[in-house]
Amino acid sequence: MKVCFWPGVASSIGLELAAFAFRYRALLHQLILLTATRTILYKNTVNISMSAPLAPELYYLSNFRTALAWVGERYADLLSDEERAFLDTFNTLAWPSQALLVRMIMRKGCHFRLSKLVYPQIGDCLTAAAPLLELGWITEQALLTVDEIAELLRKDEVLTHLPLTDRRPAQKKAELLEQLRAMELPSQTFRDWCPGLDDQLLSLMVGELCDRLRLMFFGNLAQDWSEFVLADLGIYRYESVDIGPKSRGFQCRQDLEDYLHLRQLRVSVEHGADLADIVPPLLAFSSSNPYLCSRQSRLLFQIAQQLEKGGELEQALALYQHSAHGEARWRQIRVLEQLGRDTEAHDQALAFSQAPGSDEESQRLERALTRLRRKLGLPIVKRPKAAGESRIDLVLPMPAHGCVEIAVRDHLQQDDAPVHYVENTLLCSLFGLLCWEAIFAPLPGAFFHPFHSGPVDLHSADFYPRRQHLFDSCLQQLEQPGYEQLIKARYQEKFGLQSPFVFWGMLDEARLELALQCIPAAHLHACFTRLLRDLKANRAGMPDLIQFYPQERRYRMIEVKGPGDRLQDNQKRWLSFAAEYGITVEVCYVRWTEA
Repeated sequence: MKVCFWPGVASSIGLELAAFAFRYRALLHQLILLTATRTILYKNTVNISMSAPLAPELYYLSNFRTALAWVGERYADLLSDEERAFLDTFNTLAWPSQALLVRMIMRKGCHFRLSKLVYPQIGDCLTAAAPLLELGWITEQALLTVDEIAELLRKDEVLTHLPLTDRRPAQKKAELLEQLRAMELPSQTFRDWCPGLDDQLLSLMVGELCDRLRLMFFGNLAQDWSEFVLADLGIYRYESVDIGPKSRGFQCRQDLEDYLHLRQLRVSVEHGADLADIVPPLLAFSSSNPYLCSRQSRLLFQIAQQLEKGGELEQALALYQHSAHGEARWRQIRVLEQLGRDTEAHDQALAFSQAPGSDEESQRLERALTRLRRKLGLPIVKRPKAAGESRIDLVLPMPAHGCVEIAVRDHLQQDDAPVHYVENTLLCSLFGLLCWEAIFAPLPGAFFHPFHSGPVDLHSADFYPRRQHLFDSCLQQLEQPGYEQLIKARYQEKFGLQSPFVFWGMLDEARLELALQCIPAAHLHACFTRLLRDLKANRAGMPDLIQFYPQERRYRMIEVKGPGDRLQDNQKRWLSFAAEYGITVEVCYVRWTEA
């Protein structure tokens, strides 16, 4: 099914049509997906011995079993005695008990009223819970704080069962809770709190253990078990990567403990803990795992930013100096300037500028050096004059709906020269299609479960060097006739699969055809090479609009600036790059007629 963006059609309609096309294609693949996804999940895993196939409505249990099998095979040498016992014992339970436990694991929180655990496929949940209670995996005796019991009860139940001094029904539940907090009541079991309530409480006791198993499977705690469900439903589709038995996120038990340690420090920072208690253990942290080191550097950088904003400049400087975060070096320069240490700032900026970590850092250091030389009375090094900006000035009526980019798009639209609002999506999508094989190459440590939308090391410093020969091979295709057919075939083959670069909802076949017809291969090669220099920074800042001239096989890109808006640094870097490679980019400044 093809969806075109006709001239003059409002953006919302075009986006709705593109979204419809995307859903239509996804539905066509659904029957294949339900089988293919399951095949991916079970590939290279050991079989779990179960008595009978599970009913379709027990998909969540089937998925959890798959995850346990995956962890049991790949992390057998890392498992603690407790974790190994959990895997072994879980397999011996009857499926209703397994299903109830998985339902509790997948729900928010750890306390559940029996009246809320209603699953027809499980049946009597109290019967299913009996083996779990015996194992201590769930309990009926959890001690609940005032806040926890209030969370579990409705307002009318709070008024009826809790020891309030003021039971006026007009009060909000939050006001009732404040009463209870003021009474400083001790923690009690659910039955002690509500002896007259005909209900029971089941509390999950293996939540942290299952989180560790989830961490081993996904390599992070940001993803949860719902990833299985979304894949089964065809909402998310993932590239099938050959994941070997040795591909895993953590190579030793210490890696797991270190991840959890760093996570706890981050959570403490987010909850406003005293930084004096967090910074020393964070600075003392060390690991040979690059992923964990990057997490430490990011947290150090975030704390340093917080200190800088609070005026704690010396402390902020110390943390910036210990952080390997991509922005930490030029932040050091800024803090040194705020401290009045201009000579030190100048020398540091000069040293950093000899080997900048990115185009953004180079730009910032260049500005800092100019500023500092002026302050210190040193000779000013003249920068090469920037390429002249090709400018368009428009006065347009302010639209009742939509943004300034859409207003400009509709104004410039021509039957034989369509304009598309693409921003960063088009070039990134073309890059993602051409270089698909390099991006999803099954390198060690790049993928370790079936739910990766891209390689784990995508933004690491060695992402491109590790795959340079693969990317070189992809870019060489642009020098051969027929690269357009290769990209279009890749579009058909991979449509809808998760990708860190391809925006399927914005890339219909008509737009793809126009782009390949009008953008020269040399321009694509230059843009893709620039992307690879800094994938995180250089994928942003691209012009808002692109206008195709298919009869002339050419195009122009247009950056739109509304009243009072100005070019950002990453946009300036793209404009400078475009001028260097002969790519036509114009900046359109808009004023409203009403003004």
